[in-house]
Amino acid sequence: MSVVKITFVECSGTEKVVEDAAVGDTMMQVATSNGIEGILGECGGGCACGTCHIYIDPEWHSIVGAADDIEDMTLDMVSETRKPTSRLSCQIKVSAEMDGLRVIVAPEAL
Repeated sequence: MSVVKITFVECSGTEKVVEDAAVGDTMMQVATSNGIEGILGECGGGCACGTCHIYIDPEWHSIVGAADDIEDMTLDMVSETRKPTSRLSCQIKVSAEMDGLRVIVAPEAL
């Protein structure tokens, strides 16, 4: 199994580096199994709640890709904190091209 390194920046500004993110897992799975604060994944990865909202570092946006229509509608629920590089981590499958990826955990919508 191939692994990559992903850096998560929590809302507090703390950077947590995951050195062994498995290719094929979702970003949400990686975050929750490594105790990344702010990634709740309340819907279990069903693209229904927005509690795994992250911002992709702009230099990585083309590699990670854009949200599909369903993810886009879910992101509309968190419009207070939405940015052009917003994604739901449950919808992003880790790939070998993502080695070194840096993401920022979005603050919870009020």
